[in-house]
Amino acid sequence: MAREENASGIPLQARYDRVEGTPNDLGEPGAFPYARGIRADMYRGRLWTMRQYAGFATAAESNARYRYLLDRGQTGLSVAFDLPTQLGYDSDAPQAHGEVGKVGVAIDSVADMETLFEGIPLDRVTVSMTINAPASILLAMVLAVARRRGIAFDQLGGTIQNDVLKEYVARGTYIYPPEPSIRLVTDVMAYCAREVPQWNTISISGYHIREAGSTAVEEIAFTLSNAKAYLRAARGAGIDLDAVAPRISFFWNAHNDFFEEVAKFRAARLLWAHITRDEFGCRDPRSQMLRFHTQTGGSTLTAQEPDNNVVRVTLQALAAVLGGTQSLHTNGKDEALALPTAESAKLALRTQQIIGYESGVADVVDPLAGSYYVESLTNELVDRARRLIDEVDAMGGSIAAIESGWMQTRIADSAYRAQQEIESGASVVVGVNRFAETGTANARIPLQRIDERVEREQAARLRAFRDARDVACVEARLASVRAAASGNENLMPHFVEAVDAGATLGEICNVLRDVFGTYHAREIVA
Repeated sequence: MAREENASGIPLQARYDRVEGTPNDLGEPGAFPYARGIRADMYRGRLWTMRQYAGFATAAESNARYRYLLDRGQTGLSVAFDLPTQLGYDSDAPQAHGEVGKVGVAIDSVADMETLFEGIPLDRVTVSMTINAPASILLAMVLAVARRRGIAFDQLGGTIQNDVLKEYVARGTYIYPPEPSIRLVTDVMAYCAREVPQWNTISISGYHIREAGSTAVEEIAFTLSNAKAYLRAARGAGIDLDAVAPRISFFWNAHNDFFEEVAKFRAARLLWAHITRDEFGCRDPRSQMLRFHTQTGGSTLTAQEPDNNVVRVTLQALAAVLGGTQSLHTNGKDEALALPTAESAKLALRTQQIIGYESGVADVVDPLAGSYYVESLTNELVDRARRLIDEVDAMGGSIAAIESGWMQTRIADSAYRAQQEIESGASVVVGVNRFAETGTANARIPLQRIDERVEREQAARLRAFRDARDVACVEARLASVRAAASGNENLMPHFVEAVDAGATLGEICNVLRDVFGTYHAREIVA
């Protein structure tokens, strides 16, 4: 049976005809409002960056995985950090026990960062780091490594996620209250505009909002509402928006509803172009271009019949490419069960390469242009997302909508409806609620497992690192961080000097905890 409406509740017609008289002018590729792509030649000039998200266990083991993927044609790095690192704890902290290296790589010190990028030319390979609350400190470690290698900061290219607002909404790896957390974001923006001009200082994430259960409309609206909050904060900090907005990037999910996902990317670009130009007065065209990374939808993967995930990921990746992504990660087929093995990571990379080099979709600029359905759906998503953004603005903006619990409740309601549809069979998941097979086939799949030795060995390395450093120098640098955090001085130069002297991630974060306090989410009663 054909669906009557899509996953966002948009009614579906049996057929679509030419879109006439639309208020949303999609424009031309490479021209405002960039709905059809930010470059006039799109992938005819060069393909998107193939950036597989990877990191596990130790820095040395993750480095080996990066070099394995680079040797097989990956064109950019994407670092996954373990939970203690994401929450600003050293690997020997009591809070880290049992989690070291499990869902990403453990990074405690600049020595770990040196190992992570050993043999990788940081002035020629761009690096993306999925890190938020302590993002500024991890960036400081990269800068310290570059300085030790004699690489000028203006030669570095990469991205830190640094989007703490979506942590309060959807993911939970926050540390500090919103106000000091936003200060850390704007400190990075101001510092990089001067010192590291090719670095994307924030990657505003709709991915995790979608993973938490939002619809595509909510993913667009809440992500762009968060982006507006960062622009307001930067302006409030006295930063020229055209000096920092060109280095703002976005991170979107690619879900299963193929045409809705293509239209979602187009709609987000159009909305961002108007937000930056019309609401915030940005005049640099680069400020108005929504550049983004895409990851295929982790929550769509199934533990049952994991080979089916290869097909899901292929369709999602194709939607991202047809939607004009600048960078792409394709999930491994085994990620509903564990971190990907080297073999499944290679297959995921090969999926991108086949799309890029064999399918022909990169040969033509915006090949779905003129599709009545895609253009109608783009306009519908623009209108619905715009109304939802206006609703957030009426509450006082994204931070107010988050602190009241409204945004989280809205996402939870959407997640509940989606799960109800799966359980009732109204939404089909092949191999799960339809065409399901019984048996033990999953038990034969090789899985990536993190040995308990990782935590013991990482803690031993950390102890040896601490024993070898100049304690007085470290204490002086931490005191400098404390003084800067207590005042209004930009914290980034102090972080760089502190990590270079040997201060650990946990030590710096503990200083900031003392100064800023920690955030405790309010209970939300439905």
